[in-house]
Amino acid sequence: MRAEQRSGSLMAAPYAAFLLVFAAYPIAFALVLVFLQWDLVTTPSFAGLDNVRLLANDGRFWRAVANTFVFLSIHLPLQIATALVLALALNRPLVLRSFWRASFFLPVVISGAVVAILWSNLYATDVGLINRLLVRIGLTPVPWLTDPSTAMPAIAAMVTWKNVGFYVIIYLAGLQYIPRSCQEAIEMEGATAWQRFRHLTLPMLLPQTILVVTLSTINGFQLFIEPYVMTGGGPLRRTYSIVLYLYTNAFSYQKMGYAATIGVALALIIGAVVFIQRRVIGKEETL
Repeated sequence: MRAEQRSGSLMAAPYAAFLLVFAAYPIAFALVLVFLQWDLVTTPSFAGLDNVRLLANDGRFWRAVANTFVFLSIHLPLQIATALVLALALNRPLVLRSFWRASFFLPVVISGAVVAILWSNLYATDVGLINRLLVRIGLTPVPWLTDPSTAMPAIAAMVTWKNVGFYVIIYLAGLQYIPRSCQEAIEMEGATAWQRFRHLTLPMLLPQTILVVTLSTINGFQLFIEPYVMTGGGPLRRTYSIVLYLYTNAFSYQKMGYAATIGVALALIIGAVVFIQRRVIGKEETL
């Protein structure tokens, strides 16, 4: 028995070392930085709770928090609805079904910076393809990325397009596990297509929906590349995300202690939001 325990410990040692080096140590270092002032050049100095007090009264940070919640309020419903509709469509017998499934997943593996540059050109006010199409059908061009009221929705739509393929795969996997006997039984009862979707498909896909909501929320709070490349946080800081503000403080202002404080606050916000989501959706699951 002891030999088996030693063998198990030896086999787990590389993974444990990986966690210590790339997870435990960075987390511990970030927590220490919360109480320090450090500009990457001079020796770190103890700051007590100065960084925490600064964060509590930092209007730019709370503006970034509000912007991120605006993004999530648009992105989450759009992501869930789009992924579910596409999964239902791709679950049907289609010509070249494998090709279509791969096509929707392709944007997921493309670099985020490349996608952001591509969509910046599509959103361009004067020469962008989207506005050219609007002009062609008689509509007025929209300043997608330069108007404070449209910049964040435009970014949310782009992020949805890029990530939807991943969530389509999750929903497709759930659709494969809906028993055929249940589908046949509800059809024999004379249920319409909407009733089959409402009373069978949606309840059976609730675990997948919980997973999609959780992953989309976590990824949404990490919004960085898109506003960094497309708007730089503007216009009027309406697309300034929490991670972009963290990056600016760390690498533009060299306030590593304050940047670490923002990171810890972000982790706490994500944990609280995901916890609330799971409690709310969990209630639906038990009904």
